[in-house]
Amino acid sequence: MVKIREAILVEGRYDKNTLSQIVDATILETAGFGIFKDKKQMALLRRVAESRGLIVFTDSDGAGFVIRNHIKSAIPAKYLKHAYIPDIPGKERRKSAPGKEGKLGVEGMKPEIILEALRRCGATVEGENSPVRNAITKQDLMDLGLSGGPDSAAKRLALLKKLDLPERMSANAMLQALNLLYSLEELTGIVNHLE
Repeated sequence: MVKIREAILVEGRYDKNTLSQIVDATILETAGFGIFKDKKQMALLRRVAESRGLIVFTDSDGAGFVIRNHIKSAIPAKYLKHAYIPDIPGKERRKSAPGKEGKLGVEGMKPEIILEALRRCGATVEGENSPVRNAITKQDLMDLGLSGGPDSAAKRLALLKKLDLPERMSANAMLQALNLLYSLEELTGIVNHLE
């Protein structure tokens, strides 16, 4: 069991159950879209985020990104980290049919994928140190053709697929993830091999 300092926010009880078998951390739920109406829950999340940090770990479907964006608008970015699962087609064991977008959610991920997603987001794992890198900037993304160019959207999508990151990530979320995962030199090498 991996011990994580930050609290982790997931969408529902099945996600919470999956994570509780893999990590030793405080795991909180949004109750799906219930978070939009529950001011007390949002106040609690804000307090937890300010005191120990909060990892937002929602599914990579449209609903997950709506919830993630709501959290991002309600809690200052300096207290948040964002863990992303890859887009993997399939359905969870307990369900009779796949979800609307046909993707596995957090509850359907293998433990090693969940742990990798948590490490990628910069989770504070007891006994591990993350290497410090120079930040990749928006200008670097432009220089690499991932932003501001005629084919930049297609190139970004190809990069997200190659890196097993959700295709719905915004440019800013992608930049945050890239900074957690790669140096500029590593990213340049990956982008050069896309073509």
